[in-house]
Amino acid sequence: MQKPTLVISGRLVLKKNVLLAPLAGITDFPFRRTARMCGAELVFTEMISSNGLVFRNKKTLSMVSTLKDEQPVGVQIFGSNPEIMAEAAIICQELGATLIDINMGCPQKKIVKTGAGAALMLDPALAQGIVGQVARKVSVPVTCKIRLGWDSQSINSPSFAKRMEDAGASMITVHGRTRSQMFAGKADWEAIARVKKAVSIPVVANGDIFSAEDAKRCLHITKADGIMVGRAAMGRPWIIGVISDQIDPGKEQNIPNVRERLRIILFHLDAIREFYEQGVALKIARKHLAWYTKGMRNSAAFRDALFRTKNLDELEGLTCSFFKRMLQKRADISS
Repeated sequence: MQKPTLVISGRLVLKKNVLLAPLAGITDFPFRRTARMCGAELVFTEMISSNGLVFRNKKTLSMVSTLKDEQPVGVQIFGSNPEIMAEAAIICQELGATLIDINMGCPQKKIVKTGAGAALMLDPALAQGIVGQVARKVSVPVTCKIRLGWDSQSINSPSFAKRMEDAGASMITVHGRTRSQMFAGKADWEAIARVKKAVSIPVVANGDIFSAEDAKRCLHITKADGIMVGRAAMGRPWIIGVISDQIDPGKEQNIPNVRERLRIILFHLDAIREFYEQGVALKIARKHLAWYTKGMRNSAAFRDALFRTKNLDELEGLTCSFFKRMLQKRADISS
């Protein structure tokens, strides 16, 4: 069996075909840095407003301020104006983006009401125009992340993906749900397989991939060139590396134990501390620690105490104490 690789537009050759999805409010620089330390090769920024980039919004620009320090990295942008999207893509390329990903799958109301995200699947001509404009303006690969369609009555992902390929897209990622499903129900991997048959560029499957077993079944059903892991990485940034190793016939299974997870968490906390000011850092760290400890013994009491911490030093001490108690009880975890 060949080692899993992913080639995007002939210009970007990845040794691993398991990607970290762009996740709003989650895949910031500290999280991406942590996931990369855990074995992720290509990571994506959280979804970034093209308008915010073009109009030089300070907070938006901070989201792409680290690109030259974290190669390879994909920047996902959203919007519905071809000219603004192209200008935003140029900015991202100049700042160091390895590729530009266009969001055509976000189901959130505040995004689709502007004609962006999954709303673009209702207007393939506009979507094609956006991809064409962006692809003509940048030299890095341009990719798209789409859904199956708007709802069960308007599934158009195969023909839609083909139009994006014709416009210059180098890869398509397909979330196996419609916009109306949001994140409910089951991802339809067989529908992703139909997209794979419709295009000649790489297709990456996304949706309901929480383990190596899921990844193997998804790749078998979809015949996709790679997989993208999203929600499974919340509280488990190591999952990308774990899945990559387990689907690679030349690798051994490597699931981090309690001690290793504490090391990863402390690395993440340090990255948060370095990147954000104290108040914002504390809020973000609490959120991630709640995910990191979900399902662990006595974690409910830990989370109660967690949200009473007043600074990062107190939060770090509480975290170390919690994990040391786990180690003293010779506890281990396997997922």
